Amino acid sequence: MNKKLWGGRFEKSTDEMINDFQASIAFDKRMYREDIEGSVAHAKMLAAQGIISADDADKICAGLQKILAAIDAGEFKFSVALEDIHMNVEAALTEAIGAAGGRLHTARSRNDQVALDTHLYMRRQVRKVQRLILDLQAALVAAAEKNRDVIFPGYTHLQRAQPILFAHHLLAYFSMLQRDFDRFDGVYARADIMPLGAGALAGTTLPIDRNFVARELDFGALYSNSLDAVSDRDYLLEFLSAASILMVHLSRLSEEIILWCSREFSFVELDDAHCTGSSMMPQKKNPDVPELVRGKTGRVIGHLMALLTTVKALPLAYNKDLQEDKEGVFDALDTVKFSLAVFAQIVAGMKIRRDNMRRAVEEDFSNATDLADYLVKKNLPFRQAHEVAGKLVHHCIERGCYLKDLTLDDFKKFSPLFDADIHDAIKPETCVAARNSLGGTSPAQVDIQIAAARKWLDEHR
Repeated sequence: MNKKLWGGRFEKSTDEMINDFQASIAFDKRMYREDIEGSVAHAKMLAAQGIISADDADKICAGLQKILAAIDAGEFKFSVALEDIHMNVEAALTEAIGAAGGRLHTARSRNDQVALDTHLYMRRQVRKVQRLILDLQAALVAAAEKNRDVIFPGYTHLQRAQPILFAHHLLAYFSMLQRDFDRFDGVYARADIMPLGAGALAGTTLPIDRNFVARELDFGALYSNSLDAVSDRDYLLEFLSAASILMVHLSRLSEEIILWCSREFSFVELDDAHCTGSSMMPQKKNPDVPELVRGKTGRVIGHLMALLTTVKALPLAYNKDLQEDKEGVFDALDTVKFSLAVFAQIVAGMKIRRDNMRRAVEEDFSNATDLADYLVKKNLPFRQAHEVAGKLVHHCIERGCYLKDLTLDDFKKFSPLFDADIHDAIKPETCVAARNSLGGTSPAQVDIQIAAARKWLDEHR
């Protein structure tokens, strides 16, 4: 068994079962780059402050770079007995360079070291998530531009409500993702605070320079309270919250795509590369990927609930419970990154069945509001106009036809205000074009939205 780096106080070795239970190396080894990066900055600071010699610092930094290269090459052997990434790296360093390696941990604790690693890791990962958000947004804008003239039934209560442009519908998801992007900016800001120097909980008696380390690692701020520095997991909770909201948005899009590619809707067809078949039914083309994204949303939300539950009653400062922060965060990161990447492909490869969409807006009553608005423009109070439109819809249902099938005489039986232009007024193109209020679905407004989306993408990519 490897000797514990903290074993001076103990006369007995740790039980092997306890070793396995408390070890975090199986999952926190993914932070090896951050751990080494933070240790290099710490060693340089110790030397600059005269706490260790420049020669020892050089040996430490060179040794750490060799360990980094070995891990990158898959040649480093991690030990469960050494518990975590910090002790695995430090043990290998001490074995490689001798006594100088034992000086690296001067003026720090694993408590502030793991906090530093996690802050560094989250900063890097948040930017990766944001780049993937931008990729999906770009795919949505491209699809909106390509299909900017396609008219599509808008829904409320999953009932056809009013005709809209399909591009308008896609751009609604662009807006959701824009808010998601901004939320991750907030996560980054809270991750961009440097905890190293807090020690175990109360700081250190040695003359360290925390600002030196912050500059080396490009942190925007430092924790002003050592207790808070080692116990704060707000930025991870914020990440899981932002990730959960993002996954909810992707789940909503998943649900719609699943509906749209069903036989009952037939509005879109997914690329074969993004679907699977049935082992029994040869005709099936299943939207498995959107279904999985919809399902994995619950997984990410579960990680948020788990970490909230973990930290809700922890006393200051560090407690071993906080080791439970990483597995959920890492899994949520992997899930979010995969979901964003695959959805960009799904949207780009999705075939739009514009004829079926057109048929849907012609064979329904989603133009009933426009019929009422027509009468309002003739100075009929809206409530009366609404009643007239409702009676006409009922009349059509009884006859088995649609509003477009009625003659002018049919319309006049319900109101003398109808004129020959009523048929043009309730055409899908007219209904869509008329909704020209700011943010509406008219072609002019959708063009404005696309231009704004393009500008936003250019500014953030």
